[in-house]
Amino acid sequence: MLRDMSENTEKSSSEAANWSSINEDNESDAVPGEALTLPSHVAGTGSLDRLVDTARDYARAAASENTLKAYAKDWAHFARWCRLKGAEPLPPSPEMIGLYLADLASGSGASPALSVSTIDRRLSGLAWNYAQRGFALDRKNRHIATVLAGIKRKHARPPVQKAAILAEDILAMVATLAFDLRGLRGRAILLLGYAGGLRRSKIVSLDVHKDDTPDSGGWIEIFDKGALLTLNAKTGWREVEIGRGSKDQTCPVHALEQWLHFAKIDFGPVFVGISRDGKRASETRLNDKHVARLIKRTVLDAGIRSDLPEKDRLALFSGHSLRAGLASSAEVDERYVQKHLGHASAEMTRRYQRRRDRFRVNLTKAAGL
Repeated sequence: MLRDMSENTEKSSSEAANWSSINEDNESDAVPGEALTLPSHVAGTGSLDRLVDTARDYARAAASENTLKAYAKDWAHFARWCRLKGAEPLPPSPEMIGLYLADLASGSGASPALSVSTIDRRLSGLAWNYAQRGFALDRKNRHIATVLAGIKRKHARPPVQKAAILAEDILAMVATLAFDLRGLRGRAILLLGYAGGLRRSKIVSLDVHKDDTPDSGGWIEIFDKGALLTLNAKTGWREVEIGRGSKDQTCPVHALEQWLHFAKIDFGPVFVGISRDGKRASETRLNDKHVARLIKRTVLDAGIRSDLPEKDRLALFSGHSLRAGLASSAEVDERYVQKHLGHASAEMTRRYQRRRDRFRVNLTKAAGL
């Protein structure tokens, strides 16, 4: 393996020189679609140029904004690491990438060792970035796959799960909110996110109607018995039904109606910013980080897990706590929870259920013991 690496290092160095004129700053962010151009043998026309621009727009929409930001950081980190080691990131060298993964797992200098899940994500980011630059990264190459398998065998740990926000918690959290515009918005976000089992990105991506905005991630329809959310998920469009609650104070649909009415929102994003004086809703869609901040603030204000230091309480809860809370609190057949959360398997749903009865089905007794 070492002999292969030395031979390929010389080859990579010569090939990298050929690519330096194409990519002078390898640490720059890769913008999806920027590499899309007309083939050299095709004569350019106004019509074809417009199609190139259209294709670039579609390419940029292939991944979420947060994913693209993460992939850009992955590439910048790898390119910087290559420079410090006297190597070039282009073209892809499985040997160098294997060394990079080993460095991430072991930690170096002031940089702590990364978790297996983060290393796996970094590798996905590199594969995506290479694809944008016209290269294919073979993750099954022995220099990559063997090192990664060893890292997983030696360092893999069960995932650290965020705490679930249970029914009594969400009631205490919404009770801390005022009945001004910000309070109405916060109440609608928390109750809708909880009852819908929604990720924070899905909450803020909602529009009032279908096709209201180009960046919409779904829309809402309100009926007498509840609200229907149509969401653009990774596996395609899916519907989430949110029934009305037992009383207005805790009903997610009522909270949504109150927010839309008093904020005078009838078009575009459902959840938007509010003016400094707190009297007007803007037209600017909220960032998903707002949901995380709202959850952490109301967790503290409601005194949830007050037995812990504030720092630990803040680390314990996140936007994912809403989804875990619904999965843990809903006393219904598991398959309904699975459908509601949009999970492909029951096993994934069970990961979200923090207080389920793991021994409800007792195969020991069923086997006659």
